[in-house]
Amino acid sequence: MLLKTAQAGTLESSDCLVVVSPADSHSLEYSGQNAAIFKRRTERIVAEIAKRCAPQGAAVQVQDRGALEATLRARVETAFERASKQEQQMSMRGGQ
Repeated sequence: MLLKTAQAGTLESSDCLVVVSPADSHSLEYSGQNAAIFKRRTERIVAEIAKRCAPQGAAVQVQDRGALEATLRARVETAFERASKQEQQMSMRGGQ
């Protein structure tokens, strides 16, 4: 279950930036210089991971800067993992 919006990756060359947010259904917004070539690959990877990690729905944005398939997959999985984790509050005991 997605709890918050999270991201993974960068906008550096040969990488991609993936942002995942909770949603009622699945959606993908994909952009990149080679979108016409890699859109189907990206749709397939995102759908596979979203079905496993967020069956209730997720809004996914991918800004591709030439990422290899393994990089894309790692970024999408990491973004979903981060979006599923609750923030852990650190308790500080002021010098004790």
